[in-house]
Amino acid sequence: MAVEVAGIRMQNPVMTASGTFGYAEEFEKYFDLNRLGAIVVKTITRLPRAGNPPPRIVETPAGMLNAIGLHNVGIEVFIRDKLPYLRRLSPPLIVNVAGESVEDFRELTKRISDQEGVAGIELNVSCPNVAGGLDFSSDAHLAYRVVKAAREATPLPLIPKLSPNVTDVVTIARAAAEAGADAISLINTLVGMAVDVRTRRPKIGNVTGGLSGPAIRPIAVRMVWQVARAVRLPIIGMGGIVTAEDALEFLIAGATAVAVGTANFIDPEAPVKIIEGLEQYCTANGIQNVRQLIGCLEIPSGSGE
Repeated sequence: MAVEVAGIRMQNPVMTASGTFGYAEEFEKYFDLNRLGAIVVKTITRLPRAGNPPPRIVETPAGMLNAIGLHNVGIEVFIRDKLPYLRRLSPPLIVNVAGESVEDFRELTKRISDQEGVAGIELNVSCPNVAGGLDFSSDAHLAYRVVKAAREATPLPLIPKLSPNVTDVVTIARAAAEAGADAISLINTLVGMAVDVRTRRPKIGNVTGGLSGPAIRPIAVRMVWQVARAVRLPIIGMGGIVTAEDALEFLIAGATAVAVGTANFIDPEAPVKIIEGLEQYCTANGIQNVRQLIGCLEIPSGSGE
């Protein structure tokens, strides 16, 4: 079940998606966190953020809208209070960071890179719920500048997390690769909106929010497939993964690993159940190594692909 993403060795291909697993400690009562392939913590910013006004979350058919607004403790408190616990866990730790400028990303990357126990850095260039959050992932030049600045600040693996809210995700992925990215995470949430017809007001305090959950999985699988064919980098696929079969779709489409997000709110044990399901699938189908599944999608001739 072991895989490797940008030099980060994982005992299995299942990790947590940023923003859905807190700082990991919140989930220790549900299952042994050391069973995870890797842990990705919620986004960290330079200064603490209170986030957006409530309501911040609303259910939708087959999904969820959220506009948390990157609520977090800030980089210094994270290093002082959260990192010591995370260091004690065996899965590789990937820290997700978000900046308001290119220089912000550079400084955050450098600060995290100086800490022991961090295996990689995920660059959140695609949050749809803060001002300017999508700018860095909707403009190939800006995406290049962010990744390039972060690359100059660290030797650690860099993993930009890309947005689906673009016309051509492949162009953004190529720019990130050229700037020195070591892997690609995709997708982040889709911008959506829900209206309360009784009050005639938005259901989300921020008016719009990020749509996640099973409703977006077909879009995510398609984008993983497109990017996997366009760049020679490992891909971490995410977007609506609830079961092992969902995770298998991403692996077969070209992802090296997968991240479980919204499912954590429904079932805190979802990641470990998916790991077990992948093990069962491999055993039942005579697959010796999960790596055999990565990118094994067969396109029928004459399909118009």
